[in-house]
Amino acid sequence: MRRLANFWKLVQNENMKIYRRIRTWIMLGIIVLVPVLISVIYIIASGDNDANNWWMMNLETTILYQLIAIFSVVIAADSVAGEFSTGTIKLLLIRPWSRSMILLSKFLSLVLFTLLLMAICFVVTWGLNAVLFGISSDTSDLIPAASPVAGDSAWAYISLFYLYLFIAQIMIVTVAFLLSSAFRSGGLAIGLSIFMLFSGTLITGMLSLTEKPWVKYVFFANIDLTSYLNGGVPLPDQDMTLGFSLGVLLVYFIVFNAISWTVFSRRDVAA
Repeated sequence: MRRLANFWKLVQNENMKIYRRIRTWIMLGIIVLVPVLISVIYIIASGDNDANNWWMMNLETTILYQLIAIFSVVIAADSVAGEFSTGTIKLLLIRPWSRSMILLSKFLSLVLFTLLLMAICFVVTWGLNAVLFGISSDTSDLIPAASPVAGDSAWAYISLFYLYLFIAQIMIVTVAFLLSSAFRSGGLAIGLSIFMLFSGTLITGMLSLTEKPWVKYVFFANIDLTSYLNGGVPLPDQDMTLGFSLGVLLVYFIVFNAISWTVFSRRDVAA
């Protein structure tokens, strides 16, 4: 138990590195501000406040998801590479912890940061629109007729919607964390991570035009789990299921983290 408590202190130290930076608080502020602006602009543009609160929440969450992905990538990509850029990696490694534990503490802090962003997104989008538009029981604008949860409550749909988005966020963070472990430059790791974030879906879309069966095993082809929630599949011409995509993502998750651990464990920290 004592060793576990000490490890948690290591995680807390990594959290301090994240939250002591002004950029982190700017990110959190943006997550709060964007839904407010969207709802206010809608009311001003439409001239009334009769929108379905669940529909507005879904819209704002979809927009915020892209911002959260970018913010998470920036923090994750700088997590390890930033230590090498500033030279603080030496101070970190002189502690009585193995490199594996240090790497694990960094990854857990990133998962907690991503979870916080998603939680803020949920609380703000639901609370704001419940206040402005009331709580509607009409789910016709929210749940597609082909959805596997069609006929269920809005809470059932939104809960799965956020769960699938969170899984996708963790996978995106894992990729950024891999690049952070592979490069010494924090700027390079951030740049490559953002490039992959924006180009991944485009590349997968181009590959899908070939109608090759192996395309469904591509990482970014399985990220959009919400397609299953809406009654579709990420790649319409491929034989894919939710279980299949989760299995593929699990394999990638293990491989990416194994590569991160291998690279970081063998990294020479000499100047």
